Amino acid sequence: MSEKPSKAIRAAGGIIAGVGSNRGKIAVVRRQRYGGDVGLPKGKLTEGETDAEAALREVEEETGIRAILRQPIGTTHYSVDGEPKTVTYFMMDAPDDAPPRPRDSKEVQAVEWLTPKEALTALTHDDDRKLVARVFQIKR
Repeated sequence: MSEKPSKAIRAAGGIIAGVGSNRGKIAVVRRQRYGGDVGLPKGKLTEGETDAEAALREVEEETGIRAILRQPIGTTHYSVDGEPKTVTYFMMDAPDDAPPRPRDSKEVQAVEWLTPKEALTALTHDDDRKLVARVFQIKR
């Protein structure tokens, strides 16, 4: 019996820097679907989509924020149900400080603005914490 070759899951997302009343903070999402998991906004690429396009789309779906793309900031790698997953992250800016309105309320319970240091405590996954610590040069 031959096993079907595993294909890496590709996803993209962003660290959104706040402006106005959220200056100095980043947006994190609390995911209902994963038992209150707190993470950076991200999601899977669709057919023919670039990492940057997927990151902007997923950030908007999960936060309601039409972010302004800056530069790629890193990639995380982990497994989901035994399948490898790669997530490419971009630094982004919020266009204003309007309250976030997630479009996918089945998955995203809330969007919270936290300082990068607060995010290190709140984020569920170590890969996310490492990325935030590196981007904001926070000693852990």
